[in-house]
Amino acid sequence: MKTAIVTDTNSGIHTTEATELGIFVIPMPVIIDGQTYFEGDTISEKDFFDALTADRHISTSQPSPGDIMDLWDRILSNGYDQLVYIPMSSGLSSSCACAGTLALEYDEKVAVVDNHRISVTLRESVLQAKALADNGASAIEIKQTLEKQAYQSSIYLAVNTLDYLKKGGRITPAAAMLGTVLSIRPILTIQGEKLDSFAKSRGPMRKAEEKMIAAVRSDLTNRFSDYDFRRLRIGAAGANLTEKQQSQWLTLLAEAFPDYKIYYNPLSASISVHTGPGAVGIGISFR
Repeated sequence: MKTAIVTDTNSGIHTTEATELGIFVIPMPVIIDGQTYFEGDTISEKDFFDALTADRHISTSQPSPGDIMDLWDRILSNGYDQLVYIPMSSGLSSSCACAGTLALEYDEKVAVVDNHRISVTLRESVLQAKALADNGASAIEIKQTLEKQAYQSSIYLAVNTLDYLKKGGRITPAAAMLGTVLSIRPILTIQGEKLDSFAKSRGPMRKAEEKMIAAVRSDLTNRFSDYDFRRLRIGAAGANLTEKQQSQWLTLLAEAFPDYKIYYNPLSASISVHTGPGAVGIGISFR
């Protein structure tokens, strides 16, 4: 059985890299002033943030059923017997549930994974799925493995500005104004489901970054103490960071976790539209 691996751009994997990795990716729709674009395809990261900071009306959406089925059909008619589709967490979007319904039309040739991940942790699941497929695992075996490991991950995000949380209705205008005056930077977390508040930091972003590192250390010491740390993967993320900012964030994480190779991925539009530019994150997962 030849099994294809499919994900969406919430994994941080765009079309060019997907081709290099031997997987398939669905670009997430981004709606700007009523016009639909597709992440990493018809809109670049730069153009997205230019529109975001210009205060244009931006929202994100799930892929259309037609686009999903068109890709699945092309894959299954071009040498693949099965495919595994790994979308963003069902706790963050209804796209996973929608895909699960669509898969019923494919006579078990399509396995939709409810992996409860996004960003760098979703990326790790995709890479693991590809390795399993290359080693002969079936679509259902890959689905079962990834869903069993779904909650063996953790994400923390530090927000550099409160403007976009205010726009999204996650905080009130009064709280945003007070927080800006007091230089409060929220730290958010994703633990398999929705984006939640984790802590607050006051002062420069460096303090928020240090709090996130402390949170990861706590997870490794407590929540994941029984895990094999040879399976640990650490990914850094950011929203519209300059090369210097990326380098500084990676350096800080490398100093905190010297035994691990740490890579950087941009945050997807689905997350960045809520955090705004300048947000930084760290994700850990076991695979």
